[in-house]
Amino acid sequence: MYQPYADSTYYAKEYEGTDIDEEKLSRYLKNASRDIDVLTYNRIVDKGFDNLTDYQKEVIKEVCCEHASFLYENETMLKTYLSSYAINGVNMSFGNSWNIYIENGVAIDRSLYERLCSTGLCCRSRYYD
Repeated sequence: MYQPYADSTYYAKEYEGTDIDEEKLSRYLKNASRDIDVLTYNRIVDKGFDNLTDYQKEVIKEVCCEHASFLYENETMLKTYLSSYAINGVNMSFGNSWNIYIENGVAIDRSLYERLCSTGLCCRSRYYD
């Protein structure tokens, strides 16, 4: 069975998260972990989480919790198929912007993606080791 990179105990005690209801928390942490797998090209799955450096593990846990909160807070927006909308001079669009990054169908806060990149696991090269 798939284990998220952060559990409810880490979310509550280390990350000090309070945004997500307890009964929904495991689903959001799992979805966030799956998104991290997509963004890291399944390198964590391939190497094994326990084989990563302490720095990589800590960043991945933090990003998992913050991305779970992002998914929870923006669930309605993320589920729309809207790319661009305008009515009476008001415009709304969804896509890459200064604060949202989309990679391989995953929308993530740009600062979280940059933090995840700092682990070295988001490199697009197929020769990554």
